[in-house]
Amino acid sequence: MAEVISKTSLFTGACGNHHHRVDDFSLSPVSFGGFGLKKSFSCLKLKNQKPLRSEFHGKQIVFGDAQDESFRRSLCVNLQTTLRIGTAQKWWEKGLKENMREISSAQELVDSLTNAGDKLVVLDFFSPGCGGCKALHPKICQLAEMNPDVQFLQVNYEEHKSMCYSLGVHVLPFFRFYRGSQGRVCSFSCTNATIKKFRDALAKHGPDRCSLGPTKGLEEKELVALAANKELNFTYTPKPVPVEKEAATPNLNPSLPVPLPSMSANDEKTLVSAGR
Repeated sequence: MAEVISKTSLFTGACGNHHHRVDDFSLSPVSFGGFGLKKSFSCLKLKNQKPLRSEFHGKQIVFGDAQDESFRRSLCVNLQTTLRIGTAQKWWEKGLKENMREISSAQELVDSLTNAGDKLVVLDFFSPGCGGCKALHPKICQLAEMNPDVQFLQVNYEEHKSMCYSLGVHVLPFFRFYRGSQGRVCSFSCTNATIKKFRDALAKHGPDRCSLGPTKGLEEKELVALAANKELNFTYTPKPVPVEKEAATPNLNPSLPVPLPSMSANDEKTLVSAGR
């Protein structure tokens, strides 16, 4: 009995001010990590774990046969929650609307603009390390929600530096607006302080309209630049340039006779009489 009490004091003494005297030693066993303990204590401190305390302070914790299963389940859930390794959501992935998505390649960019039809498309060039891009992102999401008919395409500068270079993008945050057969209608850089520029562009180019021609998308020189970039898996056949008819070359040698236009009989008589 003395030996049991001495062992009990080792556990109860580790609990600080929350320990109390244990009077009952005839309790059901509970196992922690494969070790069976035939006694129950008011506070147990496991290695690398926080002490287990009762919800009713001053009372004894009892883990009986009926409580073992629920205890194991709760302990398992807590461990899984603590050890779960999750991927934190990136700032440019937060708050995205249904009409917002990120571009993964030059081909996808070209196809998205070509297949947009008369819909207004906004290219949003950003960088994960750009503070202005991060601060502006929530407002862009709000504007996207307010304009569900506008397609917002995000282009990550860090992942597509070569493509951005071919498109002539050298400042961030940067935006380009495309619409139907007009192609690019405007491009600019703005921040939170100049967000009015973005709103004005939406108001100007956002209303419904019908294009009288095929969707243009990127400009010809941009498509050629993307195709010439060996780092991009993109091919494009330039459109044939129409050959203009050559204009009649004037006679620059005065020594050669210049043929006169044909004259009528009346004109010939006039010349003869003038020569007399």
